Amino acid sequence: MAVRFVRPVSSAAFMARRLALAAFLLLIIAVAAHRFGPLPTPQLAALVLLSAAIAAVSVPLALRGLMQLWAIGARGGVAAAGALFLALPPLLLVGFCLWRFETTPRLFDLTTDLADPPTWVRQPQADQIWLKRPMFVTSLERQTQKTAYPALSGRRYEGAPDRIYEAVMKVAKAERMDLRPQGDSPIARAEKAAERQVQAAAQVEDAAGALSATPLPAIVPVPLPRPDRKVAIAALETPSDVLLQGSTRTFALGLPFDVVVRLREEEETTLVDLRIAARYGAHDLGFGAGLAEGFLRALDAEMLGIAKQ
Repeated sequence: MAVRFVRPVSSAAFMARRLALAAFLLLIIAVAAHRFGPLPTPQLAALVLLSAAIAAVSVPLALRGLMQLWAIGARGGVAAAGALFLALPPLLLVGFCLWRFETTPRLFDLTTDLADPPTWVRQPQADQIWLKRPMFVTSLERQTQKTAYPALSGRRYEGAPDRIYEAVMKVAKAERMDLRPQGDSPIARAEKAAERQVQAAAQVEDAAGALSATPLPAIVPVPLPRPDRKVAIAALETPSDVLLQGSTRTFALGLPFDVVVRLREEEETTLVDLRIAARYGAHDLGFGAGLAEGFLRALDAEMLGIAKQ
């Protein structure tokens, strides 16, 4: 009579694989729905934590399955190894976020001008649910930024604001920043100023032609035109700063950040300052500084290329 050896089956290994697969799929769906869909960041954070918790439960079950394979030759070694592989992404993502939380300064709002930050044209608003963000930035946080990111500073370029404006918009598009001018752009302002100059020159020519056609006595007092009070007030109230406000996202997870760029004309140069703030939570995990520095480096390269032309 033939003797058949029946291998035991490790139920823990197969259970671990099912749990790890569920955690992995939950992570992929949550990240995709947040990056390309309507899922808000607070819900993403909750789903990532849930995915990591399920993956953490599957790890000891997978290890038990491997131990049973070693001790009694139980079936389930492949399932246990697969469970460990599937559980790795959720655990690594949460571990990476915790590492960034502990190693980067606790900041959510960064600016290149600590003394006079660019102001929001429209205050960013979002339903933050449980990822609450402070209402104001304290002086201590600004000092912390100065110590942590000393290289994060504004840029000064030679040229008029309309020339710098075109470069900023080109770089913003390349860096996936959705910036929109608040009010008239520098190009529109320059066109309006040119139109006003043309109209003024035409009026002077008309007045000169009328005077030349009219016989004048030997001595005629020519009164100076009275300045238009409305035009003078409008000129004084015209803002010298150009503000571009919009938003951007991190590449992988799609974490949203609000951005405002300020162009300020000073003599023959234009000063460019930037402010970037995380839309959710009191800690941007260091992503805000990376986005700001990447934008400024790209703008430096663009302006250098324009200067060489």
